[in-house]
Amino acid sequence: MSQSLGRALDLLGLIARGTTTLDPLAAELGVHKTTVLRLLQTMEQRGFVGRDSHHRYRIGPAVLALASGALDALDVRGAAGPELRALAAETGQTVHLATYDDGVATYVDKVESRQPLRMYSRIGLPAALHATAVGKVLLGGLDAAERRAVVAGLDFERFTDRTITTPDALLAEVDRSVRRGWAQDHEEHETFMNCVGAPVHGPDGRVVAAISISVPNVVLPYEGVVELLPALQAAAGRVSAELGARAA
Repeated sequence: MSQSLGRALDLLGLIARGTTTLDPLAAELGVHKTTVLRLLQTMEQRGFVGRDSHHRYRIGPAVLALASGALDALDVRGAAGPELRALAAETGQTVHLATYDDGVATYVDKVESRQPLRMYSRIGLPAALHATAVGKVLLGGLDAAERRAVVAGLDFERFTDRTITTPDALLAEVDRSVRRGWAQDHEEHETFMNCVGAPVHGPDGRVVAAISISVPNVVLPYEGVVELLPALQAAAGRVSAELGARAA
């Protein structure tokens, strides 16, 4: 039973990341197609996956309902919501909120820009710790020993020519981000996108979330994105205050 449950959870992850048909799913899991089909049929009956007329699977409404309930329970998301919308309105750009848990940074809220160009990011998806501004901010909130351990376990997928691909380089960049109070993604995850991120602090002073602004380079060059930092940091400070953090 535990093996079947593990495979079902792995299937959900694969489908969420874009593997949608039976043969590739079976190949990714390394099991026979009949095993995968049996799991998918059960998950479909419970609403955890759905499929279209071409037998392509997608995440079902039961998963979305669970995710929505979990996200709504996050105090930081409720506190940040008005500020995220205000920041997006002020800058005209895409704004993200991300949190960290057990080695994974996750986008928990997003306000789209007025630009037609859209990012890959979606609420509920993980953010690459080594290649996103929010990821570096959240790594910066860990104590030194935990940060080293987490970084040592990353696979350092190369998304662009600018992606950081070694533990030492990432640790050095995170250290710089902590010292200056903000982090960047300078075309490190998507070649056409620059991002800056700032920390949100809880009552005990720890980093509980990260807010970022993301801008296509056809809209603003990197230097223009950096000029949005005062608005970003002010918004992050107001969310921190709402959560009970003491003023620096």
